[in-house]
Amino acid sequence: MRCRCCDVQLTDYEATIKDEHTKEYLDMCSSCIKESGIETLVTLVDRPDLNHEEVVDQEVLELD
Repeated sequence: MRCRCCDVQLTDYEATIKDEHTKEYLDMCSSCIKESGIETLVTLVDRPDLNHEEVVDQEVLELD
């Protein structure tokens, strides 16, 4: 599956992000979600267990 905005390949985590109320998948990569600001407009539901990117970011912060 690809991002509907920038056409990059979605990760497993990004492919699970959906609007809590409509239950529709966003089909957007994390970068486009952040740039669009959509997370401030709607409540997003995701699968944190699939977000390996977040785990890597936390590990980097712990090393600093």
